[in-house]
Amino acid sequence: MRWSIWHFHPINDVCLLAILCRFLLVSLNIDSILGEVTVRQRRKKLEEMTQGNGLSDAYTETLTRLKTQKGNKPVLGLKALMWVLYSERPLRTGELCHALGVEMGSTDLDLENFPTLRTILASSLGLLAVEASSSTVRLVHFTLQEHLLGDPTLFSSPHSTIAEVCLTYLNFGCIRDLSPTLFSAPPTLPLLEYASCYWGAHARREMTENVKILALRLLNGFDGHISAQLMLLRYSRDSNSGPFFNGTRGPGGFTGLHAVAFFGIAAAVAPILEMKEWDVNATDGLGSTAIAWAAGNGHEGVVKALLEREGVNPDQTDARSGRTSLSRAAGSGHEGIVKMLLTREDVDPDKADIEYGRTPLSWAVEHGHEGVVKCLLERGDVNPDQADSMYGRTPLSWAARHGRDGVARLLLEREDVNPNRADTLLGQMPLSRAAEFGHEGVVKMLLERDDVDPDQADSEYGRTPLSWAAEFGHEVVVKMLLERDGVNPDRADSKYGRTPLSLAAGGGHEGVVKMLLERDDVSPDQVDTSYGRTPSSWAAESGYKRVAKILLERNNARTGIPRDRNQPPPSSALPAGHDRVVRIISERGNVNSDTPGCRSQTLPTLSSRCGGERITRTHLHDDRPNTDIADPDALEQVFDCKDPVSKSADSAISSTQPSNPPPPLSTWSLKSWYSPRNTGPHPNNTLSTLPVGVNRYLAITSFVCVLALFIHIIPPLLPDRFPFRK
Repeated sequence: MRWSIWHFHPINDVCLLAILCRFLLVSLNIDSILGEVTVRQRRKKLEEMTQGNGLSDAYTETLTRLKTQKGNKPVLGLKALMWVLYSERPLRTGELCHALGVEMGSTDLDLENFPTLRTILASSLGLLAVEASSSTVRLVHFTLQEHLLGDPTLFSSPHSTIAEVCLTYLNFGCIRDLSPTLFSAPPTLPLLEYASCYWGAHARREMTENVKILALRLLNGFDGHISAQLMLLRYSRDSNSGPFFNGTRGPGGFTGLHAVAFFGIAAAVAPILEMKEWDVNATDGLGSTAIAWAAGNGHEGVVKALLEREGVNPDQTDARSGRTSLSRAAGSGHEGIVKMLLTREDVDPDKADIEYGRTPLSWAVEHGHEGVVKCLLERGDVNPDQADSMYGRTPLSWAARHGRDGVARLLLEREDVNPNRADTLLGQMPLSRAAEFGHEGVVKMLLERDDVDPDQADSEYGRTPLSWAAEFGHEVVVKMLLERDGVNPDRADSKYGRTPLSLAAGGGHEGVVKMLLERDDVSPDQVDTSYGRTPSSWAAESGYKRVAKILLERNNARTGIPRDRNQPPPSSALPAGHDRVVRIISERGNVNSDTPGCRSQTLPTLSSRCGGERITRTHLHDDRPNTDIADPDALEQVFDCKDPVSKSADSAISSTQPSNPPPPLSTWSLKSWYSPRNTGPHPNNTLSTLPVGVNRYLAITSFVCVLALFIHIIPPLLPDRFPFRK
């Protein structure tokens, strides 16, 4: 019965065949080991094979047997190895089958000429394997790649052969008839996507006369071919800096000249320019010229050939972002093309784009291309301190943001660069940007300068560099800032009134908290102005046990909150279920568990309301607690209901404040936004008896159901021209 199952399942047949072929390699390895004459030599051979160093003889023997197979199997096996070895990405099984079934000179698809996967694996004698997780074909071992590449006579012109197969496939009549607005290749044509995206890469490496003829045939009317659409869609998905292509209108305007420049096929520039009269400055549907594609992708040969063309405008901006060819080359770090363009008098080296107002220097600095930055800074007509129009950030600000130490050093050597210049978005200076993201090298360089204010606050939040570094737990940066004179370690921001200690405690950064508490000029119980909460309160609510314990061990650290509209740390920790934090706080002698919080609720009352049975038992060991609440009408869940009805002057004052003020930007997260504190029992809540995990599961399930209904119901109601229907 078991044999019949294997017999009637083709996939299992392929797996069984692959296993049998691998046993052939094992047999060859055993023969190689037994070929040694002493025990020591055999043990040494076995150790070499275990490390993958002694497989060369087995590979040679297998290739010899592969070449001596009957019929056309040797040719098929070697072609399969060539495709897997030289392909630009791992090939899926269907792609490999179609690639091996294309005959040179054929004009249309022949479905009867494609070998099966089982035949391919059998012809390779176990040198190929199928990756089950991705259905891709790979070499049986990484050492096989080194062995195959070490024999230059094994494959003749592999890249031109692959390019010729891809171009033959793309010139098939059934593929030319496809609509150029499709968003994916039909499943019956598995090789179409790979051939469209990578034929140019293979042709760039090796160009033969047959490849040139097939390429010119494809490039004639390329903007109406499905391959242009698939190539641009893949480029848009993989590229972070290039123009975005949505594909709704097809690849209109992306001509054969654009394709040659895109792939960088320098040998095809002259033949395609001789094919007909081209407008070398024409833009495609993405607003880019041919020279812009070549410059952005780093193809120096194509850029040089186009610059020699009469009438070309190398400083033309694209129609979407307004970036020039120099801007693209500088942002991608293509130093040779940058030097080539800077020799032209008709190229403005300091021209800002339209979308962000950024110069080529700004783009090069962001990505850390030191060679390009040096070339641009050597020009006298380049402003090294020019800010962009979108964020108001200078090149030094971008270097500080991304931690480009080498580029920052080049900029700081210039006298016309202001290291204290703040951006217009948040009013942050470069030191704040570097401290926020923990770039120690840039922070160190800036702090070594006398003209940098280490305690300058930004204009949006009033936060200092120390405040930003403390919030994100950058201990080394915090230490460097604390060692500088003129840095106030207890300075609160102007928007929320939170000190660096408060931000570090709320983020659970124990190391930063310890460093700040070692300072005599840091108040461990300073209350912020927006929420009226101490650092220990922030740590308690977030459930950072160790940080809360460190803060509470300070003799002058208060655990209560003096403001009526805020909770003390015990009640702040209760809704989130942090019973261990509450237990630590309760063990202190100066904690009054009967002190009402922002909803006038005592600690035991709030504990029982939030389902904290263990927490309630922790507090009820004392005979003194008063479980009464100040306001019986305040039985509303914390942070999830309205404020209690005002019954005093104090409550009337507090009612003018927001019931649930939004936290600062640093505290916004999924954890704080969707917290278990919103799932406590409520008299009118039918889910009050369910555990927190069940309530969260129901909420997520409901969201998924609503999303599924939206996906299946809304699109059919849209007009046909909407891309969502496709």
